[in-house]
Order: sequence, then C-alpha cells, then structure tokens
Amino acid sequence: MAIKILIAGGFGVGKTTMVGTISEIRPLHTEELLSDRGVGVDDLSGVETKTTTTVALDFGRITVREGLWLYLFGTPGQDRFWFMWDELSLGALGAVVLADTRRLQDCFPAVDYFEQRGLPFVVAVNCFDGARRHDPHKIRRALGLDGVAPIVLCDVRDKNSVKEVLTTLVTYAVGGNFSG
Repeated sequence: MAIKILIAGGFGVGKTTMVGTISEIRPLHTEELLSDRGVGVDDLSGVETKTTTTVALDFGRITVREGLWLYLFGTPGQDRFWFMWDELSLGALGAVVLADTRRLQDCFPAVDYFEQRGLPFVVAVNCFDGARRHDPHKIRRALGLDGVAPIVLCDVRDKNSVKEVLTTLVTYAVGGNFSG
C-alpha cells in the first residue's frame, strides 16, 4: 500500500531539501537554474542566494514497513506552476505546508488551497539558521488557523525532524481530527 503526501509551501522554503533529507531512494528533482524569465515574476526577497527552482515536482519514497510506503511529492512554489497542484494532490492522504517565519505570507496560498479542498495538512515551520523562533500559537494566529491543523517546528536538513513532521501528519490525517 502506498500513501501519498504532498510537501507544499512558498518559493525557497525548503521543500526540495525536505524530500531529499528523508527519501530512501535518490529523489527525483526537477530543479532548474533560475533564469531571466523569472526576473520580476519570482520574488527572491529573503532567498537572494537561491540559484535553482523546482519546475515540476520532487519525488521521494520511504518504506514504513514491508508493503507500506510513503510517496512524497514536493510541489513547485511559484504561482506560475500552481496549475500542477490539482494533479499532484489527487489521491493524497494529506500535506505538509512548509513555512518560513521570515516570509510567513508565502505559505498562505498553500494553507488556503488545502483548507478549500478539505485535505488534512500540518504546518511545518522550517527553523532556518539565524531566523527568529516563534511560538507555534503565535504562528497559528498569524496564519488564521482555527486550531485544527498541527503546527510543528522542524529543520528540514535533519532526518529525525522530518520524520517527526511526517509522523504528525499521518497520525493527524488518519485520526480524523480534521474538520475542514
């Protein structure tokens, strides 16, 4: 049995890194160099050193036990690639909305997307080096969440941290605590 999970969020928040950190197979990445086409379209505020971007998806796999796998699909973060989200979300158990508190507004569209579709999600706050740490309750308030979706602080470079995020999502989605 395969369980599909989406990893979503804004541009440059760490989705590709998250999939790569936890995948037991060499992840499929559709990273391309940023080009002149993105100038004036992609907002590099806060990620000025970013040189690549996901143009389709990231894919990774985790074996939970014999006969049970998690398939991870990282979505592209820019608005111009959101047309793919509907296809990527088909059959998903739930989603991780990856957030960066330095640019929290960048995760609003992903939160809205999953709320509108009734797909369970957790908000995983990627604790970047040098970024201020915020209390999860303050993050919940800033995102306008009604207290249903879990908020998890994480480091997407750390396998155990990513494992905790995914465990929280699966437990939450299967537990039926999502009220839409």
